[in-house]
Amino acid sequence: MKISLIIGILFCSAFFACGNENDDRYIFFLHNRFLEEHDLNELHSEFGRTQYLEIINEFEKNGFKVISEKRNGNVNSREYASRLVIRIDSLIKTGTEAKNITIVGTSKGGYIAQYVSTLASNPNLNFVFIASFRNEDTLNIPEINYCGNILTIYEKSDPFGVSAKVRAENSPCDIKHFKEIELNTGLRHGFLFKPLDEWIKPTVKWASGNYNP
Repeated sequence: MKISLIIGILFCSAFFACGNENDDRYIFFLHNRFLEEHDLNELHSEFGRTQYLEIINEFEKNGFKVISEKRNGNVNSREYASRLVIRIDSLIKTGTEAKNITIVGTSKGGYIAQYVSTLASNPNLNFVFIASFRNEDTLNIPEINYCGNILTIYEKSDPFGVSAKVRAENSPCDIKHFKEIELNTGLRHGFLFKPLDEWIKPTVKWASGNYNP
């Protein structure tokens, strides 16, 4: 069975169940660009395999309902985000509180998550942006505004490893909780290919409503 079909079932089961399980916590997980353009088991020349299912498994082991899919092709980040906002709104309308929904994105997935934050404009949603900000983004992607409880995680040795504080400060939304974590794994962009404790644990805490991970 292709992975897209497996994850598609996750989408359906989550949304049909959500009306009766309002206390459940959800993670929308958005993977990196490499996996979008390659097969699930294909190896990156430098960083190896994107351990997508292992990452999802870590979130599920911590009690979250994970909503995710393997994207195929070079999707438009804003358009993809707009479809996710519809799904998030559906969860909220059927009884799930926004504070129990977290959107987690790595690399390109993090940029999609930023668009979700912009389009949803819901200060009670949780977001974790991982390895998805460069200084020039404020000029090159001016339409992005952060809104929600925002955690950014970046690796010091990664080209995408810089603070996004300027983006938060320039966003018109009242951000109740904003925190950044700088990692020093030395793995460059490859740190997000694996479910490392360094980023998984603070993500789980953030998604659990602990805003001091």
